[in-house]
Amino acid sequence: MENFTPISASIGGTLIGLSAVMLMALNGRIAGISGVFSGSVFAERGDKLWRVLFVVGLIAAPVLWTLAQGGQPKFEITDNWSLIIAGGLLVGFGTRLGSGCTSGHGVCGLSRLSPRSMASVGLFMAAGMITVAVAKIVLGG
Repeated sequence: MENFTPISASIGGTLIGLSAVMLMALNGRIAGISGVFSGSVFAERGDKLWRVLFVVGLIAAPVLWTLAQGGQPKFEITDNWSLIIAGGLLVGFGTRLGSGCTSGHGVCGLSRLSPRSMASVGLFMAAGMITVAVAKIVLGG
């Protein structure tokens, strides 16, 4: 494992958990990114501002990190763009089908012992494992 970063990963996980707890405790809302984003576009007026600010924070944080660090981490996209777009569309479809995303079900739902979230997390983890197996074994990826 060449990119094993347990300290920064633990700090990031703690911050994600803390923000989810704070949003629930202070706002009574679940920090599911797909629901927050959808609500920032389609929510009623009184429920929109915090959602918009949440999404702005999601975009601003990596921009501020890049500015503070003097550049972006190096990464290279090597896959076919049509495959990446198809994957993104499938993730979006799965999010709608499962009534939430990995953050809503995985971080918030599991911590609340939600049976629906337990089923969703089990299904999307299984789908991810099958997808990797197919890509590695069948397609030789």
